[in-house]
Amino acid sequence: MNVMIDGYKQMARMASILLKNGGNPSRKYATSIADYKITWVEPKKVPYWSSERSGDQGIKIDVKSSNFGNSYNELSELKDANDTVKKMFTLQFLPRKETTIIRREKIMALVKRHKLDDKSSEAKIAKMTSDIYQLQKDVLKQPTNKVIRIKLLETIDKRKKILKLLREKDYRRFEWVLEKLNLVYKPTPELPLKINRETSLERLTEKHCNELVQEKLDAYKTELKQLQKDFYIEKMKKLMFIREEELACGLQPSVSEEDIAYAKQKANEYQT
Repeated sequence: MNVMIDGYKQMARMASILLKNGGNPSRKYATSIADYKITWVEPKKVPYWSSERSGDQGIKIDVKSSNFGNSYNELSELKDANDTVKKMFTLQFLPRKETTIIRREKIMALVKRHKLDDKSSEAKIAKMTSDIYQLQKDVLKQPTNKVIRIKLLETIDKRKKILKLLREKDYRRFEWVLEKLNLVYKPTPELPLKINRETSLERLTEKHCNELVQEKLDAYKTELKQLQKDFYIEKMKKLMFIREEELACGLQPSVSEEDIAYAKQKANEYQT
């Protein structure tokens, strides 16, 4: 009878737990964001053409529409011309290509090594930075133009590759270029390492070989230290012999007494 009563009590206890936990016989766990009491806000999507993603913080380059074109800047005929003629040769009435060329040359002048430099890493990065600036403006005007979008992405990737190589080759110059061009270097994230048997065995084998090499080097280093005592004793004797022979022949000795004393001191150190 008591066994039946205990069974009914246990069944009643399980029924109450099921009612409290919504049909879950175990402890109640958080199953939705509301259970965690956390306010989640979806992060803002950053477009690929934005300066925030490419790392361009902007360069203060003054290119006025009242400036002459690059090919007309030094013409002597324009000095005596009237204002109307001069205005026709300004950037305001010339193709956009002229403005782009002038902006590119001014940006490249910030990092060029010399006047004719256009092949160094710094000059290439500056040229691509100018192109990226213009392409970003074009994408904002024509967001559906696939040719401009692809060209922009390719230019950003090429500049990132050159920046990576410059960082590995000359880090101080890399930092200097970033400061001059007001850039933020954002490297491409590395792919996660795939764990497999072959790669793991290669790494373990390489580690074991390195340990063997280090053990042999340590043993050889100890052996050389033991031989240094005999070496300095023999060196001291030969230096003394050379000095005595040179003095006996009436020659200027090439071995000084300081050299002999130094060899003797080293021999005494290794004896102890």
